[in-house]
Amino acid sequence: MNDILQYKDYYASVHFSAGDEVFYGKILGINDLVSFEGSSVKELKKAFKEAVEDYLDTCIQVGKAPEKTYKGTFNVRVSSALHKEASLFAAIHNITLNEFVKTALAFTLQRTDEVNRLINNDSQLMESV
Repeated sequence: MNDILQYKDYYASVHFSAGDEVFYGKILGINDLVSFEGSSVKELKKAFKEAVEDYLDTCIQVGKAPEKTYKGTFNVRVSSALHKEASLFAAIHNITLNEFVKTALAFTLQRTDEVNRLINNDSQLMESV
């Protein structure tokens, strides 16, 4: 199951609140918090599109870029065993751990369909990570 909406170049996570009987979501990949909701899937999709358009209009009015700024650095938490394996792999191949992680990320993103199948069908794979 994929709880993501897309409109233009924007994505949003979506959820359902059983207590409130409403679908709700927020736009991903931006520096601001922009949320939306609807009582049906159709209303949710409409509210998402309106939220994106309103966000873009607001950014123009205040003179700011709408996209999130990514620094290019982030921390990753893994098990000590996985950390050891990755470090050894990098050393054996005469590359830094950073180069190994960049290669692994690029490799994975180039094969999203295959990776999605692995993630959906092999819970053991994700548990080991």
